[in-house]
Amino acid sequence: MVTTVHGMRRSDALTALAFGLPGLALAVAGAFHPHALNYDSAQRWFLLHIAGLAVFPLVGVALAALMGRRRDVLAWAVRITAYLYATFYTALDVISGIAAGYVTRQLGPDTPRPDEVRLLFRIGTPLGEVGSWALLGCCALVAADQLYRRGLLALPGVLLVPGAWLVHVDHIFAPVGMTGMGLIGLGTAWLAVLATRSTAPSDAAEVLR
Repeated sequence: MVTTVHGMRRSDALTALAFGLPGLALAVAGAFHPHALNYDSAQRWFLLHIAGLAVFPLVGVALAALMGRRRDVLAWAVRITAYLYATFYTALDVISGIAAGYVTRQLGPDTPRPDEVRLLFRIGTPLGEVGSWALLGCCALVAADQLYRRGLLALPGVLLVPGAWLVHVDHIFAPVGMTGMGLIGLGTAWLAVLATRSTAPSDAAEVLR
């Protein structure tokens, strides 16, 4: 089947969108994420984390999908770390995001934060730490793998590593965390497009299967 140049460009754009959208969407959400949780910010805090419930795991899904159907040890390490990120970071989103935001809003204005809300953060924060470390490990593995397999063409994929570090230190808060998620989105998108342009047809097809 012959693919036109125009078709390839459209295919590249769709691939980049599919793989990069989760990280880029979370970066945009970070611009609206309150830096502190109180009665006035609780509704937005709650709603952003409701939306994040559907998007945070997709960052891990996109990274794992870059491995296609490979069965080597590194590919499985990427899948496992992506899974750990998706599960533990979702726990952070549910506990410190959805639950804490909802309870704070229901307490009403001018109400001091009770111990019960502090306890939500006490459990949510360490779970999120596990998830963010897993994300960092996953991104480092993907970047190293792609540099080894594709050489300097994969260099933009290294953006995954500083991106994951910024998310680790500052969630998706602006400007640091949102920048990190943006870098993850861009790096993932680039590596996905690179795979479709690979000189090895079987490798290119693996990503999209």
